[in-house]
Amino acid sequence: MKLLSVNLGRFKAVGYTDAPSGGTGIDKKPADGAVRVAAPGPKGTAGSGLAGDEVCDLRHHGGNDQAVYAYAREDLDAWERQLGRPLPNGSFGENLTTSGLDVSGAKIGERWRVGPDLLLEVTSGRIPCQTFQGHLGETKWVRRFTKEGTPGAYLRVIEPGEIRAGDTVEIVHRPEHDITVSLQFRAVTTERKLLPSLLAAGDALHSELIETARSYAQKYGDGPGGRPGDTAAPGSH
Repeated sequence: MKLLSVNLGRFKAVGYTDAPSGGTGIDKKPADGAVRVAAPGPKGTAGSGLAGDEVCDLRHHGGNDQAVYAYAREDLDAWERQLGRPLPNGSFGENLTTSGLDVSGAKIGERWRVGPDLLLEVTSGRIPCQTFQGHLGETKWVRRFTKEGTPGAYLRVIEPGEIRAGDTVEIVHRPEHDITVSLQFRAVTTERKLLPSLLAAGDALHSELIETARSYAQKYGDGPGGRPGDTAAPGSH
C-alpha cells in the first residue's frame, strides 16, 4: 500500500459554487516534493491539513475532522471505465491518491501510518455536492456518486509529518467494530435507519456525525423513519 500522489488545490473562481469566496480548491494537482501535514484547527476557522492546499469554503470543508481527503486509485480507475474519460490523480479533489488500500472499506477510527512520521485516523466519508458536480461536468453526478457508494475517506491528523509520492501506507490500527466508511456514507445519504449504528465507532467518528446519529436515535430509536436530508452531513456542500 502506498501513496501515488499528494495533491494540492489553489483558489479558482468558478460559476458553479455557492461559496462566499466565489471559488474552489477542488481542482487539485500532484505536488512535486514533500508536503507538510498537520492538524489545521477547528472547522469553520481552519482549512486543509496540508501545507499549500487551499480550502475556499470554510463553512463546509476543512478543520480537524476533515484535515485530509483520500481516494483510491482503483476506484478512480473504475470511474474512468464508467465515464469513458481519463481521471488523473487529484480529479476528485482528493489530497491523497492511494494504491492497494481499500479506502471506502476502511473502518471509522482506522489509523494509517503514511511515510515515517504522519499518523492519520479515518473519520467519515465524503458527501458529494454541486461544486463536485460542476468540477467534473457530469450531469446528475451527485446522484450517481451516491449510488456507487465509494466516497473515499476524510481523516484527522494524530501525529504530523511530511509525506511525498511513493511513501508507504500502513494500517497500524483497525477497530473491532464494523462501521466502515461506506456504511457511514449510506447512513447519512440513502439508509438513514443505520445512523444509530454509527455510534459504535465512538469518538473516532466525525464530531458532527456523532451529534447527527445521537439526534436520530433520540427521535426515532433504532428503527426506520428518518427522512433523507433532515440533517446535513459534514462536507456536503
